[in-house]
Amino acid sequence: MSQTASSSLRAVSSKVPATATPADNVVLAVSGLRVAFRSEAGFTQVVHDVSFSVKRGEVLALVGESGSGKSVTSLALMRLTPPPPRSSLAGSALFRCRDGKVRDLLTLPEAEMQGVRGNEISMIFQEPMTSLNPVQTVGMQIAEAIMYHRDCKRREALEEAGRLIELVGIPEARRRLCAYPHQLSGGMRQRIMIAMALACDPSVLIADEPTTALDVTVQAQILELLQELRARTGTSILFITHNLGVVAEIADRVMVMYAGRIVEQGAVIPVLKHPVMPYTKRLLRSVPRLEIPSAEHPMLETISGTVPDPQRLPRGCAFHPRCAHAENGLCDADVPDIEEVSPDHFVRCLRWRAIAEARA
Repeated sequence: MSQTASSSLRAVSSKVPATATPADNVVLAVSGLRVAFRSEAGFTQVVHDVSFSVKRGEVLALVGESGSGKSVTSLALMRLTPPPPRSSLAGSALFRCRDGKVRDLLTLPEAEMQGVRGNEISMIFQEPMTSLNPVQTVGMQIAEAIMYHRDCKRREALEEAGRLIELVGIPEARRRLCAYPHQLSGGMRQRIMIAMALACDPSVLIADEPTTALDVTVQAQILELLQELRARTGTSILFITHNLGVVAEIADRVMVMYAGRIVEQGAVIPVLKHPVMPYTKRLLRSVPRLEIPSAEHPMLETISGTVPDPQRLPRGCAFHPRCAHAENGLCDADVPDIEEVSPDHFVRCLRWRAIAEARA
């Protein structure tokens, strides 16, 4: 990495709105998160200085195309990336535990992390069919976490598993305890994953594309279920998705990620109604709408090109080769800093003011 890029990254981490020491209403504060994976060519950084905070009972959405670094960010917070020297983590992820103490998830000894993972911070994985054990009943898979973290007997754990299955809206919950994953529909498997994640009443729930590959009806049911659970338990949710339509339904705040960096973030209404980053605008224009095409609602658009390879990131703004507003000598020079557009609305773009003025 060049000296110019390094200094730019340090400037970014100092400007990103994050909580260095979590306030009482902040349950997770991530600052300067960097993730790199080792290959034959050396270490390749895939997540660059990501900073954000999650308040109690809040839904924070993380959106972007496949390959943007969303899932890697979530796996890093759970410490599920390959152990050193195959990968490296840097930065901090301050988590307020049930006992009131603040611990850094990135430096916590593995023995202590095992007590936090699945207990105080939990995760719904992307594909339930590959995440669930095919040769173990779903009841035992839920009960396993309860027995491990709560140190209770098998019978008590299975009773609690039945209650959780009922809580997530699966009919005949007691009978489903003895079912195997292949005997359940895709929607039911996803609900089982949610039940497993909620088994120990976590403070933070990471939902990694929980509605992917589900039909629209089941998707709506899963979103409604997550909203009900948040209202009932006060659990904070980090919701990872590529679907901005879903974000509008469930999230309080949103972060847009591209090539391992946060490029726009803020409250849902300002970001979705008045986006200033060209990438965010193109993502919104690629969402199908019911309206008849007009000047205000044009035809469905696509974003040309693909997310760049982390080993061959373009200089400057990583989005500039795909951006219609890019300016040679400016956008391809240095990585942009995060700038404040308005209170609780931030963007990483050198030309956002000029673009906004041109549209006015």
